[in-house]
Amino acid sequence: MRFVIVSGMSGAGKSTALKYLEDFGYFCVDNLPVELIPKFAEIAYDAATEVNNVAIGVDIRSGDGIRRLSDYLAELKSQGYPFEILFLDATDEVIVKRYKETRRIHPLARFGRVEGGIEKERQKIGFLRDMASCIIDTSNLLTREFRSELEKIFVEDQEYNNFIITIVSFGFKYGIPRDADLVFDVRFLPNPYYVPELKALTGNDRVVQDFVMNAPEAGEFLEKLRDMIQFLIPNYIKEGKNQLVTAIGCTGGKHRSVTLANGLYRALLTSDYSVRIEHRDIEKDAITKGG
Repeated sequence: MRFVIVSGMSGAGKSTALKYLEDFGYFCVDNLPVELIPKFAEIAYDAATEVNNVAIGVDIRSGDGIRRLSDYLAELKSQGYPFEILFLDATDEVIVKRYKETRRIHPLARFGRVEGGIEKERQKIGFLRDMASCIIDTSNLLTREFRSELEKIFVEDQEYNNFIITIVSFGFKYGIPRDADLVFDVRFLPNPYYVPELKALTGNDRVVQDFVMNAPEAGEFLEKLRDMIQFLIPNYIKEGKNQLVTAIGCTGGKHRSVTLANGLYRALLTSDYSVRIEHRDIEKDAITKGG
């Protein structure tokens, strides 16, 4: 049996995670008083209880009880009840944006700004992040990607690495992605835009990929970029980062950047980290120009 404590920052996706875990067959309880966790574990681990997997939602709504949670978790260990902690996180900017969109009130900012509530919450539950078996940053995860990550960990029982690599293709004329950690310019490569039969296609089309990668500089650039990313990852992890957003740009974000982003994505798929890809501006020329 798996006994999972789901916690994290308000607005980072705890309710969604519990919903998915319930879909996966977990018996889920949200906002259980922390004082009842040891007793709940005793019942769940009783052979007579027909429960396979359990997930408990615990967060800042527990009030002062959250401070005693580490004592209750130590009690679980002493009684021989194994447990895992899933901690969901997101950047402050993303959390603020989510609260504005839903018009909900942060539990620690009922009479103040959301930013202040987030700061207080990080201080109060930081110990849970330090104890976590698994940390998922949902800042840049699509809903289907979030579900997929949870399924890998809690259904397929795959080993999970907390570090997520996001590769974004973009067009410089539409602006550099604000959340990018690394930005690379591939406008030095031959541009398919000026080839009539390629202009309407994208870097997802094989003929465009062949055109771009036919330039010797493209393959060399991709190899050097892969080596650099693989060098940087363990160093970023050592500094406490749990994600790396690498942006690759060309003029319109449709041909060269998409091709190189796809190439880097494929090259990193064999790594031990979660890798995702996003083509931010691939459709914008079609929308703005009508074709």
